[in-house]
Amino acid sequence: MSLIADLKTKAKEIKKQLAAVYYVSKDSRVGFLPKAIIALTILYALSPIDLIPDFIPVFGYLDDIIIVPALITLVIRLIPLDVWEEAKDRALAEPIRLRKNWTFAIIFVLLWIVVLWWLGSIVYTIVK
Repeated sequence: MSLIADLKTKAKEIKKQLAAVYYVSKDSRVGFLPKAIIALTILYALSPIDLIPDFIPVFGYLDDIIIVPALITLVIRLIPLDVWEEAKDRALAEPIRLRKNWTFAIIFVLLWIVVLWWLGSIVYTIVK
């Protein structure tokens, strides 16, 4: 298989796992810490803005290839195995379909602007 075909296969698997992670977040047997990490995982995966922009060759996709699977792995380790298995089965039976939502995208952009401004002010204070 080619590299592109391998990446497409991995991307499909990550999408299935993200759906399962979403269903895990709805389970009452899951504690606060895993739910907080799930929220971070889903928000990062759905964010239209990445830590490293995708247009940067090679490095642009590294955050998607490393960060999202690492967060999913962390979630899996923090929850009971039976909860994960049930969520995977539900994700296969009931795939999640997202529609385009401009309000959601604008909120994300504004959130990233606030975070970058905050980080910039911290760096400015340190350097000053």
